[in-house]
Amino acid sequence: MAEGLVDTGHGGLIAQDWNQLTFRVNREAYRSAEVFQAERERIWNHNWLYLGHETEIPNKNDYKVRTLGGKPLIFVRGGDGVVRAFLNSCPHRGTVVCREEQGNARNFQCFYHAWTFNSSGKLSALPGDDAYAELERFKGTMDLRPVAKLDIHEGFVFVSFDPDVPPLLEHLGEAADVLSMAAEQSASGMTTLPGIQRYGVKGNWKLAVENAMDGYHFAPTHNTFVGYLRETGFPVTDDDQYAHDLGGGHSMLVLTGHNGRLGMIWEPRFGEAEKERTRLNREAMAERLGQERADAIGDASRILFVFPNLLFFDLEALTIRQLEPVAPGRTDVRAWQYVPVDEEPDVRAMRLKTMTSFVGPGGLATPDDIEAYEAVQRGIEASKGDTRGFNDWSDMSRGMERESKGEKGRSIDEGAMRSFWRHWDKALGKVSDATATEYGSGC
Repeated sequence: MAEGLVDTGHGGLIAQDWNQLTFRVNREAYRSAEVFQAERERIWNHNWLYLGHETEIPNKNDYKVRTLGGKPLIFVRGGDGVVRAFLNSCPHRGTVVCREEQGNARNFQCFYHAWTFNSSGKLSALPGDDAYAELERFKGTMDLRPVAKLDIHEGFVFVSFDPDVPPLLEHLGEAADVLSMAAEQSASGMTTLPGIQRYGVKGNWKLAVENAMDGYHFAPTHNTFVGYLRETGFPVTDDDQYAHDLGGGHSMLVLTGHNGRLGMIWEPRFGEAEKERTRLNREAMAERLGQERADAIGDASRILFVFPNLLFFDLEALTIRQLEPVAPGRTDVRAWQYVPVDEEPDVRAMRLKTMTSFVGPGGLATPDDIEAYEAVQRGIEASKGDTRGFNDWSDMSRGMERESKGEKGRSIDEGAMRSFWRHWDKALGKVSDATATEYGSGC
């Protein structure tokens, strides 16, 4: 081990050196099947995971089917109006019960043996029930299996497969108020729009987190969008942009010079009518929430990461993005639009247009970002097995000197990424002695 090097990882996957002010991640963290399996077991099975927003299932018996941590789930509002999540697995023989992606149903019937469950999870019909002794007792043990924990904050629904997970608000910490700030943007309340953007990425899920928390790449990677904004008269800048470690693996970028925000910060491409509407909206928000809270909500864009699978983009529009790791080199992404309930149709149309122009899957940002972290996933194969120095390590040292002095981290530093990796390392623990290459003598 190089002199002055501090190994923060139990399995040798992170190298942090406060003497040399360097921070490196071994690339096996992105490509190892063993690491991926350890993440499933120790992170995804023991943390709160973002499942969805309760406005996705507004009516009794509405349901969605989705997968979290590799586990198929039914996300449903029961006939009693209560939001629940069940393992999408028949208690009888394990068959997937609900095979439609979404809908409204009072009952779910397993196609294999026709066991039927109501939308609150109770076994309601059992063909040939005369073959079972003590029928009512038996039926009482065969309801759909709920997730171990479910809780809701500001409509954001989280689940955990661990019954001993800490309370949700304890897990969210400072991130809870960031979600509250988004929920408070409209007096009429906020809702998700019907429909979902879903796509697969040929890259490790942690690269998606890095990309979202990486203000350093904005100007070079998205130079087409930056040029477009400047041509419209919006002064793009990296000044006064900061990264915040929110604890618990959560982090946030606060951005004031990358884009306008509908109803909050006007920019020329929104048009003159939106300029006046923004002024009136900000005045109404100050009256409703107080000037200090309204300014905190309205004056800056934010990109929030909630460990381990929620990204929230409060930019031109508000986008909820959920990560689902499929394999070491494959991630599925789901995204929803989060909007004021009573928004006028022309403003809603503008919101969707500006969203698709940047963070949408066909916009000026997301395809760039996907290509970037797919290119990383391809590129890390080049140094696989190379034990010379730090050849097989990715560097995230930018801004570490500022961090060592206790100064506020800039968005173009890599501090938010380091805070994520430190928490990931703690949550993962030791993988195996053979996973990472041995430290070299430095480089």
